[in-house]
Amino acid sequence: MPILTHQSQIESDRLSAIRTIDSEITALEELKKSISAEHLTQALDLMQNAKGRIIITGMGKSGHIGRKIAASLASTGTPSFFVHPAEASHGDLGMITEDDVVVAISNSGESRELIDILNYCKRFGITIISVTKNSESSLGKAGDVVLELPNYGEACPLGLAPTNSTTATLVLGDILTVGLIERKGFSKEDFNDRHPGGKLGSILKRVSDLMHTGQEMPILDENSNMQAVLLEMTSKRLGCVGFINSAGELTGILTDGDLRRCMSENILESKATELMTKNPKTISPNAISAEALKLMHDKKITNLFVIENKKPVGVIHIHDLLNNGVA
Repeated sequence: MPILTHQSQIESDRLSAIRTIDSEITALEELKKSISAEHLTQALDLMQNAKGRIIITGMGKSGHIGRKIAASLASTGTPSFFVHPAEASHGDLGMITEDDVVVAISNSGESRELIDILNYCKRFGITIISVTKNSESSLGKAGDVVLELPNYGEACPLGLAPTNSTTATLVLGDILTVGLIERKGFSKEDFNDRHPGGKLGSILKRVSDLMHTGQEMPILDENSNMQAVLLEMTSKRLGCVGFINSAGELTGILTDGDLRRCMSENILESKATELMTKNPKTISPNAISAEALKLMHDKKITNLFVIENKKPVGVIHIHDLLNNGVA
């Protein structure tokens, strides 16, 4: 093999990357053209109506993709887990019940390790969705529904390492996941309940999880004088004061920025109602924190009062969001 200069190696690697990307894009285009809408609907019907769980299984690289598909389904409201074919033959078949639906993945459809699972499913009448490029294979023939992968070859120069096939399988798994999300009406709130940790958990926290409440809220009567407003703003340290009427409803807000813009020698003689911003932007305590951040960004504000039945139940500052990883 010839020795390449550094620059030649860079160009060779770039061309290799482009060939790989182009090959996998073409494989997905083939999937787009060949996927059977009828078979897809049948598969989604079986998965949506399953009384038990969705069991994903596959060997080798198909198994790695299968684990991701199972995780995506489980995190979006469809109970699912992965069963390794080899472990299934040594006791894990007991994890599969008659109420479950098995999604078995094999590019060739002739994976020997799947035989025990397929036989078990046939014996107990367990539904099988086969994912393979060969509908006439052992796996294809065993399936109640077959979702056929494109037979396009691999991006690997040897034509051996799973590349195009695993990408197509991953996308097919995403198609099933998104289809079930849409059918079930899975919401952001549902997603939040399943993702309490990490960066995603921060973004999906509700406003009620981060807002200041009770004595931490800078709240005054709308008829308060400016001396009281300044004391309240200084003591609560949120850079704003909200104002309520006799019914306890929020009627306005005054920020430290408003004060700087209105500063004059006789400001202490003013009333809050004269300087406050009436009908300020507010948010619900059940809103996702990312929505609060977007509203603040769009309106170029740093505080939002949190309202229920027109009454303030909390206040949230942009720093509350940023400090909790909502960005």
